[in-house]
Amino acid sequence: MAEGIFAAEIVEECRRRGLLAGAYALRRPRGATFLRRLARDLSEQRKAPRVLIRRGVALLRAEPAVLRRQMGLGAEAARAREVLHRVAGLLAGHPHG
Repeated sequence: MAEGIFAAEIVEECRRRGLLAGAYALRRPRGATFLRRLARDLSEQRKAPRVLIRRGVALLRAEPAVLRRQMGLGAEAARAREVLHRVAGLLAGHPHG
């Protein structure tokens, strides 16, 4: 299992080697992601609130392009609940799951 913004980079190679059970890019409401990220970053107090808001807005605007890129690399866009359901199904069918 690989997770993170760069996980899609290995999709094609894993597919080629027969190692890919599924590849998903989370599709979340952008506003909710912005607020969740902002709340986390504000609580960590690593940067000034103005910087965090500016960065958060930039990430909010870039999110559709990030999702398109991940899909272009072979990941399927899906909501978190759907991904959890699919992964649970994969594990249920796995002898060591």
